[in-house]
Amino acid sequence: MSVLSAHELRDALSSLGDWTVVDGALQRVVTGDDFASSIAFVNRVAEVADAADHHPDLAISWDTVTVRLVTHSEGGITGKDAAMARTIDGLAA
Repeated sequence: MSVLSAHELRDALSSLGDWTVVDGALQRVVTGDDFASSIAFVNRVAEVADAADHHPDLAISWDTVTVRLVTHSEGGITGKDAAMARTIDGLAA
């Protein structure tokens, strides 16, 4: 899968409301009620990431989880990252 062009990335971001590009990766910050809700969210993400064999970087800080997606093997953001971002959006709702 190839890295998205600037135009393709803009199109993808237009449908990913809470995602931004930070240091070459798609990033979203998800805030929950407490640490337990953060861990529950991370566990949901882990399940779908394992199933898709596409794993985001996750940083947990009490009630906040920062999710970063980039296809390291391709050297940038691909359609696989955008698809995983959409899946993660469904888990964060």
